[in-house]
Amino acid sequence: MATFFTTYGFLIVSMLLGAMLGMSLYLPLMTGQLSLASPGFYALGGYIAAILSTTVFQTTGGLFPLPLLLLEMIIAGAVSGLLGILVGIPALRLSGIYLAIATIAFVEILRVLSLNLDITGGAVGIFGIPQPFATPIEYLWIVLPLLLVSMAIVYRLERIRVGRAFAAIRADELAADAIGINPTFYKVLAFTLGAVLAGVVGAVSAHFLNTWNARQGTFDASIIYLTSVLIGGSRSFLGAVLGGMVFTALPEVLRGMATIQGLPIWLAQFLRDGRLIIFGVLIVLGTIFFPQGLVTPELLKRWRKRDRTSV
Repeated sequence: MATFFTTYGFLIVSMLLGAMLGMSLYLPLMTGQLSLASPGFYALGGYIAAILSTTVFQTTGGLFPLPLLLLEMIIAGAVSGLLGILVGIPALRLSGIYLAIATIAFVEILRVLSLNLDITGGAVGIFGIPQPFATPIEYLWIVLPLLLVSMAIVYRLERIRVGRAFAAIRADELAADAIGINPTFYKVLAFTLGAVLAGVVGAVSAHFLNTWNARQGTFDASIIYLTSVLIGGSRSFLGAVLGGMVFTALPEVLRGMATIQGLPIWLAQFLRDGRLIIFGVLIVLGTIFFPQGLVTPELLKRWRKRDRTSV
């Protein structure tokens, strides 16, 4: 068992981080908003942690203090949330494909800025980010509780007045407005919560990856996270969590398949480098055959009924 965690520790932690990024995309979807801004906030949170840990919170030898990492997460979440409000108020006047294009533009603006600013290391990025843990698997001490807390918050959010307002706006924004729900307020709130979660995950990921550059927040990442939510399930946070884990692991699985003996060279190359094409095909097939994703509210209700009858 120890060998398993040592070998696959990096992948396990990456899957849990991917699950939280899936939830950061799911939160705006709770109000029916197709936002692809999560990679931008993720990259912002990572840069905040990387800059603070290498210039402000400099430590001499040993592991990076865990309280400082928690402080970086709080700062990254607060800055991402503030920017989420500033971006969300004008952007969420749009909807559908127009909002998706606007949020993609936001991600690209952040990426171009990070490529041209000295404080972010330009195209090279920031290297040598200090480690709070000795091995990748030890990041579970902070990533697993963070995932469980995030899931508990979203679970509870769906069952209180705010969550019901989200669902009403998603079902029919005009009808929700007619019964006294402020669509702009709740859409900005959902967008901001997703931004905060993505920023916090970015802060942890910067230390986990030990390096941070403009490749962390790109349009490619937006497609990967969108795939995880659409295929996993866009009507339940459990679908976003499951999809985030599966599609974070999928590139590694494809690379492993590419090493199988006897495969044609072109197929092995495609498995290694063609993941975006594969994700695009999965989005098309998923929207046709599973429009609500694999994990749907109806499926969860059937599971609960089965559990009650089996007791």
